[in-house]
Amino acid sequence: MAVPKKRTSISKKRIRKNIWKGKAYGAALKAFSLAKSLSTRSSKSSFLYDK
Repeated sequence: MAVPKKRTSISKKRIRKNIWKGKAYGAALKAFSLAKSLSTRSSKSSFLYDK
């Protein structure tokens, strides 16, 4: 017989949400940094395009 799951506590939910937000913030920072370096053409990245 199916039993309803226990409710996740607010603090646990907040911890998980903050971890997710932290990962998203890190990825956004990395992408912004790469875009900035590509726009100034000072990138040492492997997919640097020359015109």
